[in-house]
Amino acid sequence: MVGISPSLLRFSAVFAAVIAWFVAAPHLPGASLWTDIILVSFVVMPATLLLVPLALPVWDSRWMPVAAVVLALAAFGFSEVGWGLPANFSKLFAAVFAGWAFLRLFEQLSWVVIVAVVIPFVDSISVWRGPTHAITAHHFQVYLDVAIAFLVPGKRAAYLGPPDVLFYALFLAAAARWSLRVWSTWIATTFMYGITIVVANAADVGGLPALPFLSFGFLLANADLLWRRLRPRSSSSGPESSSPPTPRT
Repeated sequence: MVGISPSLLRFSAVFAAVIAWFVAAPHLPGASLWTDIILVSFVVMPATLLLVPLALPVWDSRWMPVAAVVLALAAFGFSEVGWGLPANFSKLFAAVFAGWAFLRLFEQLSWVVIVAVVIPFVDSISVWRGPTHAITAHHFQVYLDVAIAFLVPGKRAAYLGPPDVLFYALFLAAAARWSLRVWSTWIATTFMYGITIVVANAADVGGLPALPFLSFGFLLANADLLWRRLRPRSSSSGPESSSPPTPRT
């Protein structure tokens, strides 16, 4: 008899619990704004994004690019027929798989660090004056069509755009690939996304660029390891390894 792997069982259990919440949440009575903010920032979003590290064993599979495209098309089809729940999770995993497929192009850990340093500036410009600002200010429904929702009671939701999830998945897979702190990275990056929601509502702004918070969480969780790996080395040191041993926790 062929057994089911523990990693698949853990993923399935969390996925079932998350789906149950997403089904029930729209039918529950709404609470105060700040109750919803705390709930989505530190319960719903972390529980949903927990699916990403639990799926990490398959991050380097060759079928990732195809799966990302198929799920993106599925999300579009589900949206067209009004099936919001499967559309939402198709969008989520399309972005996750796209991030993992993108990481396969990276040859060195230093490339990931460069991305972590650069994307906060790009995202900030886009949110304040660039394409993201234009979409959210004048075509908000377009943003909702592609964004991933995290539901709270009373038919309210917080949203992350596909790039936010793509780079979230990329940083987690990079932590696994180069033996950084996977679970510390998950805690730091997820917490930073929660802080983004809190700050945006406390400052009463329509939205904040999320990628600066994400990059800070990744760099903070692994700062000492990144420094040791990437600092200048003597000529006797070997080149940076692209396939290190077991990830840290």
